[in-house]
Amino acid sequence: MSLLLGVNIDHVATLRQARYATMLDSPNAEPSPLQAALDAKEAGADSITLHVRGDRRHIQEEDAFAIRGEVGLPLNFEMANTPEMVELALRLKPDFVCLVPEHREEISTEGGLNVVGLKDGLRDGMLLLQEAGIQISLFVDPDLAQIEASREVGAEMIELHTGRFANAQGAEQEEELKALAAAADLGRRLGLQVNAGHGINYGNVTTLFAVAGLSELNIGHSIVARAIRVGLGQAVREMKALMAGYGSGGQG
Repeated sequence: MSLLLGVNIDHVATLRQARYATMLDSPNAEPSPLQAALDAKEAGADSITLHVRGDRRHIQEEDAFAIRGEVGLPLNFEMANTPEMVELALRLKPDFVCLVPEHREEISTEGGLNVVGLKDGLRDGMLLLQEAGIQISLFVDPDLAQIEASREVGAEMIELHTGRFANAQGAEQEEELKALAAAADLGRRLGLQVNAGHGINYGNVTTLFAVAGLSELNIGHSIVARAIRVGLGQAVREMKALMAGYGSGGQG
């Protein structure tokens, strides 16, 4: 199966905010998340991912609406399960919403959503979004109980948190791959689309090929970091080229 690439452009906005957080109406405010999304599309990205956080530390609402209106790729909107973000998503109308945990002290999202402990709190917001035609993904650790709970609350997709895999080495990484493979297998058997993201880079993406049945990888930081050297379009093309081998040799 063809493995799709969702390009997360949050860190393009992070760079802009470092200087222009209080001057977003300045003609000098750069780099542009919208232009980054357009460049990613031209280079072959299959979707765009962005995360409007409660503290607006990087992507702003205006960015989200501009990208939704002008890019023409499926939009994956990462968000916390709060009334404010549900209301924003209902106005933005992304193709997909990925519900993630959100903590002010973290630099980026660390760890999966505790779906098991939050079932009742998730259902109402999810139903509102689904009634508006928005599909739901839940960002979860490769824990079988969390996968089962994701199906029980009515999600269409899960995104497996690959952070532990990305930070592990040797035998520990092998164990993380086994956990991801088991989680992906259960997700598929439960009828969920299985995506993955967090910490995936140019050095480890092909190692992840050991996990069968993935539909999409959402990658941001590594692509934006590579873009400093080669440009965003080339960085996307290089990642797509690496991902093209998924499913060969009996894997994927």
